Amino acid sequence: MERYPPQDSLIFDLRDVEYSFAGNLTALRSINLKIKPGERVCIVGANGCGKSTLLNILDGLLFPTRGEVYAFGFHLTEEAFKEASFTAFFRQRIGLLFQNSDVQLFCPTVLDEIAFGPLQLTSSQEEALQKSKEMIQLFGLEKIAERSPHQLSGGEKKKVALASVLAINPDVLILDEPTGGLDPRTQVGLIDILQELHSLGRTIITATHDLSILEDIADQAYVMDERHSIVSQGPPKEVLNDLDLLLRVNLIHDHVHSHGNLFHSHSHFHFFTHHHEHKPGK
Repeated sequence: MERYPPQDSLIFDLRDVEYSFAGNLTALRSINLKIKPGERVCIVGANGCGKSTLLNILDGLLFPTRGEVYAFGFHLTEEAFKEASFTAFFRQRIGLLFQNSDVQLFCPTVLDEIAFGPLQLTSSQEEALQKSKEMIQLFGLEKIAERSPHQLSGGEKKKVALASVLAINPDVLILDEPTGGLDPRTQVGLIDILQELHSLGRTIITATHDLSILEDIADQAYVMDERHSIVSQGPPKEVLNDLDLLLRVNLIHDHVHSHGNLFHSHSHFHFFTHHHEHKPGK
């Protein structure tokens, strides 16, 4: 397997990555991204900007139309995944939570679902069952352990899907809109789990348009615009304070209305807060 010097310590290194559907519908444009072990990275952007496509490329489910992707020092290509040893190496280290939990759940029961991953990665049946029970306890799924995943609520499905990912104990956790469909209590529980995983040295990569969780789950934020490019990066607080940037990439929206001789402008954060500005009327 090809290695590349001198940056073997990087988890991911994306170089001028582009991706197009059907050869002409651009989903990613000139993406350059380096992620180190133990980093908490968040990809933020409006719906349709290419976040999910980027995560699928990181997980080796899609491959660039143009550019190169390196993971753990290996060139990530379709050819690489033809080698069973590399596929096993990669899949043991990367766990992806899909935005839509239904595409991730297919086993007869919750218990079977969570045990499936460990069983595919050479765990014995006894070890896989033990890991499944640990995840069920961690996520409070005891009452639904014998139910079919497709009979569950959206929030319950999300928890089962995440538990099935964590059951393989990946070094890198990739999350696509993880708080979508979760009630506030479950969101807080999820953030607590992510913070604990980070304290254990896990690399966590999250795509979201939910600005309210950004400072809790990331140390570095990359902002994508609706032209499918990364247009800014920085600490979450810095990104959240750049209202012009957030307006430009459609993560907040601006309303202007009048009160007598004043125009009142609101910059609305999605799930976050308000910024108010008053301007004299003409």
